[in-house]
Amino acid sequence: MRNPKEKVIFICTQNSARSQMAEGLLRNMYGDFFDVYSAGTSPSRVNPFAVKAMADINIDMSAHRSKSIEEFKNEVFDYAITVCDKAHESCLFFPGDR
Repeated sequence: MRNPKEKVIFICTQNSARSQMAEGLLRNMYGDFFDVYSAGTSPSRVNPFAVKAMADINIDMSAHRSKSIEEFKNEVFDYAITVCDKAHESCLFFPGDR
């Protein structure tokens, strides 16, 4: 029996560009091995320039939405990766640690 996929979440402040792009890239490249998510400490909206940049490399983020880390407070992740210093400072640990 195959092991379940490892869960990864990318965390940024607004969940508008960097974390969204990281989610899209990892899912596109290694989606067979990882369940990938992204969230923000102060979510806003997905940056249209990020959507365009990813479309330029054939990764569709048009259905992505900005999400709060609160949506994932009861989830367990194998990896929680902050992609900006502000998110790292305001999210010192992620609940649901194994």
